[in-house]
Amino acid sequence: MNTKIVSITEDNIDPSLIKEAGEIIKRGGLVAFPTETVYGLGGDALNADSSKKIYAAKGRPSDNPLIVHIYRLEDLDYIVKEVPEKAKKIIDAFWPGPLTLIFEKKNTVPYETTGGLDTVAVRFPIHQVAASFIEAAGGFVAAPSANLSGRPSPTLAKYVREDLDGRVDMIIDGGNIPIGLESTIVDVTRDIPMILRPGYVSKEMLEEVVERVDIDPTILDASCKDRPKAPGMRYRHYAPKADMCIVRGEDKKVIDKIKELVSDKDNYVIISVDEHMKDYEGLNTKNIGSISHPDDIASNLYRILRECDDEEVTYIASESFDDKGIGAAIMNRLIKAAGHKIINA
Repeated sequence: MNTKIVSITEDNIDPSLIKEAGEIIKRGGLVAFPTETVYGLGGDALNADSSKKIYAAKGRPSDNPLIVHIYRLEDLDYIVKEVPEKAKKIIDAFWPGPLTLIFEKKNTVPYETTGGLDTVAVRFPIHQVAASFIEAAGGFVAAPSANLSGRPSPTLAKYVREDLDGRVDMIIDGGNIPIGLESTIVDVTRDIPMILRPGYVSKEMLEEVVERVDIDPTILDASCKDRPKAPGMRYRHYAPKADMCIVRGEDKKVIDKIKELVSDKDNYVIISVDEHMKDYEGLNTKNIGSISHPDDIASNLYRILRECDDEEVTYIASESFDDKGIGAAIMNRLIKAAGHKIINA
């Protein structure tokens, strides 16, 4: 198919183009669109065939659930059986925004969208292009990240096109994505809400609203064979083409170990923070941002992994990061990108 590429930004929302994108979804087609987290690959969440098309376009396992995106809170009642009291507190604090909640689903949502599960993952994005598009599409858009399965999620439309040109009907170029990591996913069907995927909304932030939030122990378990209840839980994700490892420990030991690892490599990249750039002078480095600005590190991560693919890098050695706040999400994505290859310095 021919993929149409249009530019729609939050500063310049063209109603006619939004309507055209919405009509594609209503006809059962696919549209890639910007959100505040990463670009999403959208189809009609209530149409089983549309969800099948999403899996096919991405090369995604069909038991890996899709997230249903809504544009207004009242539509939640159409697709979920119950909104628990703790979920209401979380919704009041963080929706719209980069947070996905898992509920018991109603029969209005086909199993093709939920990966065969009786639960449904729901997100209410704050990005205005996404909201306008979802409304035009009928109000319920299933959307994983707009990339081939397993690859780093796209934060620029050029990477959406690289992966999905000819596989989708339209790509909406909304410019650079502000957050750069997928939404936090929280299972609110449990007595104690549980984080299934860390993201911008951290455990610490959630526990300011509800007394306690657990973290699923399988998040960092490479050997887990359980059926995934949320995207990104089991399959290899976010991975560059290069062999990749993460080195953790005291700063000096990490730097020395990374230098040792790349000493016999010709085509490598070191991912490091601004504060350590001088320690790698003369080596091939990519500056992911400052230790004091973890939001920038999150925003730059996927772009850097994609640049490594563009440059046909064959080996990546990355420093590790503090796992507090958004650092938990950064480390989750890095560990999965590296296939759980971690070296202790």
